Amino acid sequence: MSHAGAQKGSPLTLVLMIASASIGGTLQYGYNLAIMNAPTTFIQSFINETFLERWDVQLEEYQVTLVWTIIVSIFSLGGFAGALIAGPMTIRFGRKKCLLLNNIFLMTAALLALTSRTARSFEMIMISRVLVGINAGISMNVQPMYFGESAPKHLRGAISLSSAVFTAFGVVLGQVVGLREILGSEPCWQYLLASNAIPGLIQLLTLPWFPESPRYLLIDRGDKEACINALRRLRGCEVQSSELDEILQEQAETKGMRASHPWELFTDRSVRWQLISVMIISSAMQLCGNDSIYFYASYVFKEAGIPDDKIQYATIGTGTCEFTACIMCNLLVERKGRRFMLAGGFTLMTFWAVVFTIALSFEHHITWMSYLTMTCVYTYILSFGMGPAGVTGILPTEIFNQAARPAAYMIAGSMMWLNLFVVGMIFPFLVSGLREYCFVPFAAICLLSALYVGLFLPETKGKSLSVIMREFHRLNFKGQENHFEAQTKPQYQLGEVCLSTAL
Repeated sequence: MSHAGAQKGSPLTLVLMIASASIGGTLQYGYNLAIMNAPTTFIQSFINETFLERWDVQLEEYQVTLVWTIIVSIFSLGGFAGALIAGPMTIRFGRKKCLLLNNIFLMTAALLALTSRTARSFEMIMISRVLVGINAGISMNVQPMYFGESAPKHLRGAISLSSAVFTAFGVVLGQVVGLREILGSEPCWQYLLASNAIPGLIQLLTLPWFPESPRYLLIDRGDKEACINALRRLRGCEVQSSELDEILQEQAETKGMRASHPWELFTDRSVRWQLISVMIISSAMQLCGNDSIYFYASYVFKEAGIPDDKIQYATIGTGTCEFTACIMCNLLVERKGRRFMLAGGFTLMTFWAVVFTIALSFEHHITWMSYLTMTCVYTYILSFGMGPAGVTGILPTEIFNQAARPAAYMIAGSMMWLNLFVVGMIFPFLVSGLREYCFVPFAAICLLSALYVGLFLPETKGKSLSVIMREFHRLNFKGQENHFEAQTKPQYQLGEVCLSTAL
């Protein structure tokens, strides 16, 4: 291929592509989690008023709480639906176009939320939350895949982890926008729920200017020239032959293979431990109880003894903690590795859950214990951000090949959203039933997750897919070492530049 018609790029292109995809992608997940805290009492009053106007029925407090819980938790069911359709969408439309089309759900949801108050319909809020959930479910699956396939190997973990950084930033942004002084007041709650359209609009205006995933272009589309152009734009220099060789090798390994269906992975012994790992870690990410703090932040801090007028500022601290921790994890993940960050994060969460339980047990006997309980919530979230929050999303990209990757993300996303729904529904009852022992089940889950990661999950830092597959082969086919044939080594040395004439 000659230089004529080749598109030039800059290292800044990759950074801007990450920002564009994330602003309308995983940022929406964190933002839409956080904005539901501020208008709780206002929407509950709206629900009660609506029933009174329509049917002249005054709802009991528990009935209003039930409707509100459904509105909050139905977001998770939307996310589950989004996770299921994300795989087929990425195969049919590609990673970038899938993110762009995803904004249809978001804009429809924003319109419903904006007009719900005028229409006197809390059902419109429910439908809006389902659509926002679908949007988040798609972006939580597609965006890490897009980043993992577009990043150079030595930065793959850090760039994929940026999805978690933007999720945490979305939480902080949602908490700030939800302050009473901004959009968290009674006259403005419908504008708060519809404000998620702004990040989506930014993505629609910017993402079309960036390239598609190079791996998708070559392996799925078979377009080598487009792949090379995309790599050149994303790297800002000529394509290194070692990187192109790795993609070509994966293309050769998956040649003639169609994209896997999720149910096929359950019967494929060659991906057994990859699938088990993704399912366990994706489930643990939600069953650890971290996101429940965002759903019911005010409730947790009230139990911890924080005054009502200070709770909205205390909740901003939770988002800031996770945002800070995700940035730290982003800086450390390529140094310490995925397994260290995951196991370390779950271990620290176990420790702080135990301290939190002890502090809650003595808060009525020792005056300063309420501040320790609040500190434990912050440190718990910090520990979550340091490992599980970001590394979980990287794993399907690194341990599954191109044919199985969309199905793996569908399964991982489904486990995440289903468990988020379950925890969202039972967490208020855990708090009221177990009271000071409400974090004991979460501590047990975190401890078991840390043990699994430490004992069974191979390290993937800086390794090619072929090397990672060999390591999982030892788990999948114990005693059958000859089953997995040696992979062909690259034709070029690492760092050698593949000249345009050779391409």
